Amino acid sequence: MAKRLISADTSDVMQMNGAELKQSIKASEGRVIVSENVVVHEAIDGLTTSELAAAFGADLILLNALDVLNPVILGLYPGEETLATAKPHHDKKSIRRLQELVGRPIGVNLEPVDPDAKMAEDRLEIPQGRRASAETLKEAEQLGLNFIVLTGNPGTGVTNAQIAENVAIAKENFSGMVIAGKMHGAGVDESVVSKEAAAEFLDAGADVLLVPAIGTVPGLDEAELKGIVELAHSRNGLVMSTIGTSQEGSGSGFLENIAIRNKICGVDIQHIGDAAWGIQSPFENIYPLSKAIRGERHTIQRMARSINR
Repeated sequence: MAKRLISADTSDVMQMNGAELKQSIKASEGRVIVSENVVVHEAIDGLTTSELAAAFGADLILLNALDVLNPVILGLYPGEETLATAKPHHDKKSIRRLQELVGRPIGVNLEPVDPDAKMAEDRLEIPQGRRASAETLKEAEQLGLNFIVLTGNPGTGVTNAQIAENVAIAKENFSGMVIAGKMHGAGVDESVVSKEAAAEFLDAGADVLLVPAIGTVPGLDEAELKGIVELAHSRNGLVMSTIGTSQEGSGSGFLENIAIRNKICGVDIQHIGDAAWGIQSPFENIYPLSKAIRGERHTIQRMARSINR
């Protein structure tokens, strides 16, 4: 039986496989927070953005813009705080070093780009190491990542059909937890979220459905979100609500409001993205989100618990 993630020590978490991590999140009953941060922007004082997010109580760290074939994480190694001084490390040790620094499970965005997508805006080209493929999923496995998120950044041309296809590829090549879905349009002219797409992700083997948080994309209401949550839970899946629309910086009142509304709908994980500053959420906004969904006690113990335990 897994220990719930919000009460787990680093020594517990680092022993978990994908299935155990999923169970520990389920046991936390809607009180888990994911912080997404861009790895190729400078943080402060020689730290990684992941360390700052963990210090403010994030339970899981999601890396954005990481090229898994040429991994660069600013601040991870001495003297590599800027793009001018950082270099790719091909020794397969980068993620394990970051896990040791933050004591949290680490995941990465891999983007299932659809070359035939009907675009709603100009397409943004991204390197092969950020795209979802058998090659990058195998590399994610070798790097020791705990979870992957199959989703799209703005303008990259990620479609729900390509996400479903790559969930199946992920289950063949990656042993960690697989999260799938879109936070926003990713530049494509299609519905961001639908029950049909959610069912396809689950059919393909997704462990967690990614959906936009209430109030972040036009038209998604509580009834629709609750229907997707019920679908996922009926099939032993989990749901992660996401804020990926720059509203990470909308202030504590907004974050507290949508956090409670998401929780009422039954989501298991609440994500706070990196779009507010283009790096990660303003750190002080992780705190009100945390306090809203799990109270002061769990908020403080997540911030204070030593990673040496």
